[in-house]
Amino acid sequence: MGSNNEIKVTIIGTGSYLPEKVLTNRDLERIVDTSDEWIVTRTGIKERRISSPEQAASDLGTEAAKNALENAKISPEELDAIIVATITPDMFFPSTGCIIQNNLGAKKAFALDLNAACSGFIYALAVAYSFLKAKLCSKILVVASEVLSKITDWQDRNTCVLLGDGAGAAVLSATTEKDPPKQILSIFLASQGEYGDLLNMPAGGSRIPASVESVKNRLHFLKMKGKEVFRIAVISMLEAARRGLEMCNTSLDKLKLLIPHQANIRIINAIGERLGLSSEQVYVNVDRYGNMSAATVAVALDEVTKSNKLNRGDIVELVAFGAGFTSGSCVIQW
Repeated sequence: MGSNNEIKVTIIGTGSYLPEKVLTNRDLERIVDTSDEWIVTRTGIKERRISSPEQAASDLGTEAAKNALENAKISPEELDAIIVATITPDMFFPSTGCIIQNNLGAKKAFALDLNAACSGFIYALAVAYSFLKAKLCSKILVVASEVLSKITDWQDRNTCVLLGDGAGAAVLSATTEKDPPKQILSIFLASQGEYGDLLNMPAGGSRIPASVESVKNRLHFLKMKGKEVFRIAVISMLEAARRGLEMCNTSLDKLKLLIPHQANIRIINAIGERLGLSSEQVYVNVDRYGNMSAATVAVALDEVTKSNKLNRGDIVELVAFGAGFTSGSCVIQW
């Protein structure tokens, strides 16, 4: 692939962190009018992790980052940049990236946050990939960290059953090696801003600043129009999956594993079926963690990496869809 000095981008380490507290469907039955059977049938979710009251996105992200750095066998001082994907930052500013940078002692790294909702990890990979290809950096930490429990309306039975907390991370490195392992072959990104009102958190920004009214009307919680989101999610992720493979001239029959955003088992199954993939080719952990927004694909990638079930040269594709609407895919050659 190209000349010997061509910059290639590889994933040299992954990590994840899940809060200790497990919230099961049986627990939810005591909070809202729902049932384990209803949740499992419609979403595939059996339990999710919930952060403690004192834990913020930076706390989860820092632990995932430490695990990724250890896996990559590098020190925080070797990082040139830290990119954090989150829709639940510790605060508007400073960035959660800067907080994690300080926590790690990554003194050489610049840091920033990125908001692409559930597609955030793939968007952050794309930014890191670009910095590395442009020779602006040589090693970058990408973190996806979410504490959705803090913006969940626990009175809304349609959304509260879906969401969970967690963080995942990956260390990306530039190399001129001819055929490096875990090489990123392509990244596809897309946005459809016309659907922004279908999935959002209305208050807390400059459009609707915090007020007695905004709190009383529960506008600081995630809002979603589920049926419309479901339909567009399937179409968008199918498009992203196909486009990502096309960009690196790889056919679907070469795909070993698809790691989709874990929003709902019915969305995951619909995508797998329409792409003609077997159940073994589609990674699922939504039953254990629910929807962790940007963190879902990051945590899944770490689990897949640690499982050692993939062989050198296998083609893996990440695909996600989120509020915005955003969507994206990333093809990796193991």
